[in-house]
Amino acid sequence: MTTADTTPTRDFIRQAVADDLESGRFKPPVVTRFPPEPNAYLHIGHAKAVGISYRIAKEFAGQFHLRFDDTNPTKEEQEYIDAIKEDLRWLGIDWGDHEYHASDYFDQLYGWAIKLIEAGKAYVDDQTGDQIRGGRGTLTSPGTNSPFRDRSVQENLDLFKRMKAGEFPNGSHVLRAKIDMASPNLNMRDPVMYRVLHETHPRTADAWCIYPMYDYAHGQSDSIESITHSLCSMEFEDHRPLYEWFINELGIFPTRQIEFARGNITYMFTSKRRMAELIDKGHVTGFDDPRMPTLRGLRRRGYIPASIRRFWEEAGVAKRENNIEFAKLESVLRDDLNKTAPRRMAVLDPLKVVITNYPDGQVEQMDCINNPEDPDAGTRKVPFCAELYIEREDFMEDAPKKFFRLAPGKEVRLRSAYWIKCEDVIKDDAGNIVELRCTYDPQTRGGSNPPDGRKVKGTLHWVSANHAVDAQVRLYEHLFTAEDPTTPPKGSDDWLDNLNPESLKVLDGVKLEPSLSDAQVDVTYQFERMGYFCLDSKDATADAPVFNRTITLKDAWAKMQKKGG
Repeated sequence: MTTADTTPTRDFIRQAVADDLESGRFKPPVVTRFPPEPNAYLHIGHAKAVGISYRIAKEFAGQFHLRFDDTNPTKEEQEYIDAIKEDLRWLGIDWGDHEYHASDYFDQLYGWAIKLIEAGKAYVDDQTGDQIRGGRGTLTSPGTNSPFRDRSVQENLDLFKRMKAGEFPNGSHVLRAKIDMASPNLNMRDPVMYRVLHETHPRTADAWCIYPMYDYAHGQSDSIESITHSLCSMEFEDHRPLYEWFINELGIFPTRQIEFARGNITYMFTSKRRMAELIDKGHVTGFDDPRMPTLRGLRRRGYIPASIRRFWEEAGVAKRENNIEFAKLESVLRDDLNKTAPRRMAVLDPLKVVITNYPDGQVEQMDCINNPEDPDAGTRKVPFCAELYIEREDFMEDAPKKFFRLAPGKEVRLRSAYWIKCEDVIKDDAGNIVELRCTYDPQTRGGSNPPDGRKVKGTLHWVSANHAVDAQVRLYEHLFTAEDPTTPPKGSDDWLDNLNPESLKVLDGVKLEPSLSDAQVDVTYQFERMGYFCLDSKDATADAPVFNRTITLKDAWAKMQKKGG
């Protein structure tokens, strides 16, 4: 008996796989696959699907295949193939040498179609697409047989071969499976297997002018690769009888299809059509916009693969769809980043501080901890001098009693540096505060308590004015204000009225500690007290760094929504 290398409790898919091995339905190895159509970018829902198949293959010491179901050359591009592979590698998926394409099997699929025609199980139909759809019937009424359904085997073989030879224009002929036009399952009402399509394919060029439909190519490709378990979302449950019909009629490897519920996350959607609408109308900059649910967008925003994998693992596998709170995804991300993200100091809204009693021209290098959760992360040197920047919100001229940050006559601790005391406030002619004059206590280096026993409650981050790196920071929030973005709000018929006008705020003139001039793409940093940020992979340059906010330190969005936000 082969068992999974996991905890004793199994979900229904893992239990089914274990049962199939124990009963002898399949012999090892277990083989699973992820079969994307190369016509779009992957989104976070795909991460769930690929993760289930990938982990099950690993847990049962089996094989995992990546197969591109490339049967529609009008929508598929090499750009998507390359992007899908890049995104999967980033996610931590390794398919080794098992990369395949449905187009690799076009000859075999054609041969099997011939076999079905010879067995009287498929026929060429001359009806238009509209006529075929009109004769399909409804959920409550049977379909109507095509007038070409009873063609002879020889006539069907001749027409199908002529279709392949390119004699007919697009839309003039299709090959249909001959099953049952009265079946209660509409997918079994003589589904189309092939259509004439004079289009250049990204891999096969102009070798073919007929292309198999997804429902035909998908299952047979699984069989060719000896996929033991075809794991897919519940939308394919009604397609399973057709999947099994082809297997039985052709007498080929009996891959087992098992369905699971898709993962829905509040405030998000995964419709390619809706994504394209957002882009076309200028609401986002592209599929890799950091507010988009694509893996490319999440990566650019600073999400880490481990958190996405963990989120879906903790969500589990079920048959019934449910909405998972976006806050759960953020909670997992915060937890992971807290343990791994390097700490840095950045001042988003700078207010200048001049330390009047600090030696002129002196620069000290302060030891700052890179991550208090990870002792092995060590420390870094951060320059300190007489002129600094702090957050404007960390100073209040008329501070209430419980304001523990900087105010006239009050002391605070500067992270890993010194205690300072505000002595004077400098304003411009309009009355705006432009500078603080402070003194420091040289006995508090490193932020230590002074020997006289004084205490402070406030600790502020800071950046040396003479060494600061100027940057732009983009503060991202939910793209939508509604948990279900696709349902128009009350009084509207446009789902785009759910867009959050505060989903992006751009800050210029941000001051960064100098070590961030060497920030790396795909590393998410914690800007102390401000949140988690990453270097933008697209717009940042060495002379003009751009950082995207990945997530806040706390779930401020949930609090705002509870207050009616």
